[in-house]
Amino acid sequence: MLDSCKLKSACNLPFICNKKINTAGTSNAEVPLADPGMYQLDITLRKGQSLAARDRGGTSDPYVKFKIGRKEVFRSKIIHKNLNPVWEEKACILVDHLREPLYIKVFDYDFGLQDDFMGSAFLDLAQLELNRPTDVTLTLKDPHYPDHDLGIILLSVILTPKEGESRDVTMLMRKSWKRSSKFQTQSLRLSDLHRKSHLWRGIVSITLIEGRDLKAMDSNGLSDPYVKFRLGHQKYKSKIMPKTLNPQWREQFDFHLYEERGGIIDITAWDKDAGKRDDFIGRCQVDLSALSREQTHKLELQLEEGEGHLVLLVTLTASATVSISDLSVNSLEDQKEREEILKRYSPLRIFHNLKDVGFLQVKVIRAEGLMAADVTGKSDPFCVVELNNDRLLTHTVYKNLNPEWNKVFTFNIKDIHSVLEVTVYDEDRDRSADFLGKVAIPLLSIQNGEQKAYVLKNKQLTGPTKGVIYLEIDVIFNAVKASLRTLIPKEQKYIEEENRLSKQLLLRNFIRMKRCVMVLVNAAYYVNSCFDWDSPPRSLAAFVVVEDMLEDEEEEDDKDDKDSEKKGFINKIYAIQEVCVSVQNILDEVASFGERIKNTFNWTVPFLSWLAIVALCVFTVILYCIPLRYIVLVWGINKFTKKLRSPYAIDNNELLDFLSRVPSDVQVVQYQELKPDPSHSPYKRKKNNLG
Repeated sequence: MLDSCKLKSACNLPFICNKKINTAGTSNAEVPLADPGMYQLDITLRKGQSLAARDRGGTSDPYVKFKIGRKEVFRSKIIHKNLNPVWEEKACILVDHLREPLYIKVFDYDFGLQDDFMGSAFLDLAQLELNRPTDVTLTLKDPHYPDHDLGIILLSVILTPKEGESRDVTMLMRKSWKRSSKFQTQSLRLSDLHRKSHLWRGIVSITLIEGRDLKAMDSNGLSDPYVKFRLGHQKYKSKIMPKTLNPQWREQFDFHLYEERGGIIDITAWDKDAGKRDDFIGRCQVDLSALSREQTHKLELQLEEGEGHLVLLVTLTASATVSISDLSVNSLEDQKEREEILKRYSPLRIFHNLKDVGFLQVKVIRAEGLMAADVTGKSDPFCVVELNNDRLLTHTVYKNLNPEWNKVFTFNIKDIHSVLEVTVYDEDRDRSADFLGKVAIPLLSIQNGEQKAYVLKNKQLTGPTKGVIYLEIDVIFNAVKASLRTLIPKEQKYIEEENRLSKQLLLRNFIRMKRCVMVLVNAAYYVNSCFDWDSPPRSLAAFVVVEDMLEDEEEEDDKDDKDSEKKGFINKIYAIQEVCVSVQNILDEVASFGERIKNTFNWTVPFLSWLAIVALCVFTVILYCIPLRYIVLVWGINKFTKKLRSPYAIDNNELLDFLSRVPSDVQVVQYQELKPDPSHSPYKRKKNNLG
């Protein structure tokens, strides 16, 4: 072993070694150096000693970069506030030749600012003995200040030639590694090894919801805020929200988690300043080690060194290495767990935690016949399972159109009328994930314990796309709690696609609106046929009201015409588009309201229809037993004292909340299951496998 071996530093210091290594690359053991070919360099980054202080507190947050040529091949984790850091990290690097030295650079991490340089050194790969572990001590130097003592870095390295069969295997593996175009150096970061081998520890899904009472940075008393996220070397930046102190971002980001014990996500808020350096609003952190996995956490974080709060949803999803691979439900342990859950949601525990309505377990088994999203004719599919704002992910199965995930997710049900959404994406490293298919399954339509093949649909859920996905879902809930929650406002979903102007959608909403109007017209004709009499005073009053409304509209139109003359052509287009989108949305709301009333009485959702019948029967009995004046008195007292008793209670209308749970005709189509091809039957698949 080479003890205290000082190699070439950034200032070109001479190579000093306690043990002789000749320039041909062979040691006293005369290990032959392979003729130009592939080499594997295994590095263990041990620790640093007496590193330079770069922060005001006399410490640093060091991390190390390894480069060959001009290509970064590995980056270590950050050790916070330590001048004697211990990394104990391993990296496997593939090298085409030994002409290029390994360049080691140490930096001090400064979030939101440029990282400070802490020193560098060279490791001459041609001087290493083959197939032999070597301990190396590197003295860090700064080329601009060669006399400064910047500490040392301790490494352990093993250089192994890849020849014969090993080289053939390596050449096959090279196809999945990124090529350095200038130096033709094949390298693989430890993070890429984790990524391709599914050795990363999990996925961190962050939903940036909003900011509250942020610091005003502009002269007008407002800001143009945006947010930066950083976990290790992974970075994201949110969109800019102009002129507001309470921005609504509603954006979602995914990080890969490589550390078993978790990590710290650094978050900073900035004000966009055109033509100048952006102003710093504040910072905060999320310690992932303090959060439980497979669960969505809503966090309201106070900004340090600034003002205001950020509201986030953070979900930690375990990787495939810690997922539940045994999907059998017949084990004794699962039976005991099921009995406990059934007891938890039994009818006897009606008033115990009214918000906990039920329990949902989703088994994402596999998919078949997916769409090919890559030029190679394959895809890298992964699956996203969502229930309201809870969002969990599977691992990625690379280069496969028939992936098997065998992943189990559990959710606490807050509203039995929620819809489970399962979406399949193709992972794309350099861009956003490509959509492959989606299914939406209302919880009330689920048949427990049945493995089903769901045909994937397009983004709008209006038609099929290529592929099927196999799911097994179990729903356990308390019917009384579910009924009571029906009369409470629905949980707001933070991430939803914005409505855009669409000629097809506008026409569809107009037709839906026309149908609802025709129902009312037909009902009016029916009433008129029952009570066939004319009322001149009523007709005269209606004429006066309509005439007054038309005059008001004409005056408003005149004002709009005068204002529009001052606007530019582009502003007119935007205004017209906004009006059309508003009309499109209003038509959708009105049509949906009428369709929900219709679907309540035609048993589209039997649970809701039965609930409406029971409520009417109970109300009838109450009216029969209690005089109406007492009922009105109690209702009025409750209405006027609600804010006094519960100042922060959300004012709601129970009837409208009930109707919001009834699906419209569009949602009925979206939730409708498509019949899969008989060849995709799981029973037939088992039979074929046996054959």
